[in-house]
Amino acid sequence: MKLDLSPVTEFLLADAQADRVVPPTGFTAWLTLFSAAAMGFLAVFALALSLATGRLADRWGNELARSSTIRISAPEGQMAAQTEAALRLLETTAGVASARALSSEEEAALLAPWFGPDLPIDALPIPQLIEVVEDGAGFDAEGLRLRLAAEVPGAVLDDHTRWRQPLVRAAERLRLLGWMSLLLIGAAVAAMITLAANAALAANSQLISVLRLVGARDTFIARAFVRRFTLRALGGAALGVLLGCLAVLILPGAQAEGGFLTGLGFQGWHWLWPLVIPPLAAAVAFFATRIAAHKTLEDMP
Repeated sequence: MKLDLSPVTEFLLADAQADRVVPPTGFTAWLTLFSAAAMGFLAVFALALSLATGRLADRWGNELARSSTIRISAPEGQMAAQTEAALRLLETTAGVASARALSSEEEAALLAPWFGPDLPIDALPIPQLIEVVEDGAGFDAEGLRLRLAAEVPGAVLDDHTRWRQPLVRAAERLRLLGWMSLLLIGAAVAAMITLAANAALAANSQLISVLRLVGARDTFIARAFVRRFTLRALGGAALGVLLGCLAVLILPGAQAEGGFLTGLGFQGWHWLWPLVIPPLAAAVAFFATRIAAHKTLEDMP
């Protein structure tokens, strides 16, 4: 009794002689290799984009959620007194881990990207900023605003909500865009390999007719095409992933002053993710070629 092997087992146990059914050269071979390499290269960048934006969303969400800013606008003679009053109020506020007034040098550094390093900050009516860091439980923002309005009239609390939510939402959408790009790349690989397999089957129609005459079954012929195109896709994707990883390596590393554009590489164990791309490309090629081969052979007279 003959065992009914699964398609994957059939591929692994395929007769090496069957590979001779498919010509080793030709435009279909180059088309398969090139498309798999190009898609593997692009998949590396799509994966890097998804992982980098995921890290960015987590960092923005965590860092901005734990910090707030109090801005004090008051006449020069009252600025120091209101700053001290705000700091004393924060010391007795539940949920505040620490609070400190920024120095003039720190405020100048915050304004430098917009106004340059030579801004005469001492001659300008710039508000005093107080950095507030929350503890694990956080504080009651509305209650703190009411207390500030009563005790420090010139103070305004900014809990970064209006800044944090759009940034995190934008980063999460970029991450989704990266994963959607990976799906589209996989679909493009399947389409290109299906076209190449159909072209190869059509170009070898006379050879297939001869094989049928000598007793070759369609499963034997289809298996030969599936094996050849799967290996081509695996090799092409591996080459594309290698080139993509080399390109990612030369990108600038993550820098605080560089923002998002300097953190598009992989970090730590995330470098293992590109290794998944060639097997996935081979799996896509396997099923796409198998479906195309069986359908085309059934339609052949």
